[in-house]
Amino acid sequence: MSRTPAPHGRTGRPPVTSRPQILEAARRLIDVDGWEKLTIRRLAAELGVGATTLYHHIRNKDELLVLMLDQHLAQLGRARLPDDPRERVIASATAMRDALAAWPWAAEILTADGFVGLLDESALWMVEAILSGAVDCGCTPAQSVDVFRDVWYYTVGEVLVRANTARRRPDAGPLTFRESFDATQVPHLAAVGDRWGELAARDIYPEGVRDFVDGLLARFTGRGLGEGGAAGDGHAG
Repeated sequence: MSRTPAPHGRTGRPPVTSRPQILEAARRLIDVDGWEKLTIRRLAAELGVGATTLYHHIRNKDELLVLMLDQHLAQLGRARLPDDPRERVIASATAMRDALAAWPWAAEILTADGFVGLLDESALWMVEAILSGAVDCGCTPAQSVDVFRDVWYYTVGEVLVRANTARRRPDAGPLTFRESFDATQVPHLAAVGDRWGELAARDIYPEGVRDFVDGLLARFTGRGLGEGGAAGDGHAG
């Protein structure tokens, strides 16, 4: 998606600060204090320039964050995806999880429907791959959007819970809560309560997203999914 350059507020000698320098400084501030506390004024102070200098490169904080996301995704590169459409959806979802896990604050920014319309096309290959995989499995274009949205919600929830848990517990130790539960009221919880921290810490996203995608595709196409195959007659491909 092309963007017109931010309008210059004044004429004369162009600013020395470059857009890559701005993005790098913004990332430093976000890594320390979080994206919510990032302001154009703080960013200008970090760079040692006036706030008006930044407006030669960016319109506002929202555009700055989108530019950072575009840059981050572009630096990750495009993964080689499987030809099988079902596996393509799963691989793209996993790539999405890995990209956000490396930069979890990005997941917080993107927790709104419509973010797809903000990013450059070069940063949207994971979205495109999920849509194409769903269509190739037999979904309509509208259903492919539903597949993406459901997978996105599942994925971003995983990323944010993991990131917030780590942020609250710098020692990365297991969660600590009550020693036991009343088995007369919550018998199943009581049976695993003493292992909850250990069980919750496991990375089960790969298995979970595979089962989730299978369920979505089967619901939309009305056909079973074989292990490693596209929508079909329910037999393994």
